[in-house]
Amino acid sequence: MPPNLTGYYRFVSQENMDSYLRALDINVVLRKLVCLLKPDKEIIHTGNHMVIRTITSLRDYVMDFDLGVQFEEDLGPVDGRKCQTTVCWEGDQLVCEQLGEKRNRGWRHWLEGDQLHLVRRGPAQLAKSQL
Repeated sequence: MPPNLTGYYRFVSQENMDSYLRALDINVVLRKLVCLLKPDKEIIHTGNHMVIRTITSLRDYVMDFDLGVQFEEDLGPVDGRKCQTTVCWEGDQLVCEQLGEKRNRGWRHWLEGDQLHLVRRGPAQLAKSQL
C-alpha cells in the first residue's frame, strides 16, 4: 500500500534547478527568480484524489487530480505551457508524467522519514529538492 503523503513540508534544499530550467528553455530572468524561491508543499491525499499546493512568497501553484487519470495541466504560472499529465504510484514513489511540448518531463515524490523528496525530470536534466 502506498504511503499517505498528507502533510505540510517545509523547503530544505535544491540542486541543479538552474540547469533543469535552462533545458526547458525558461528565460534567464524567470530562472533566476525560481532559483531564489524556497517553495513549501502542502499535500492533501484522500484515497485516489490528491491536491498538491506549492507555496512561495510570489504565488501558489495547485495541482488537483485523481491518481491514474490523465488531465490537462496549465503550467502558465510556471513556464507558460500546457501539457497532459498523469500521476500514479510506482511502489512508494508518486510519479508524474507530463506530455506536451517538452519530452521526458515530470517528477517523483517520496518520503524518507518525515522529509518529502522531489526529483524533477526534464529534457536530459534532473533537479532535486528536499522538503
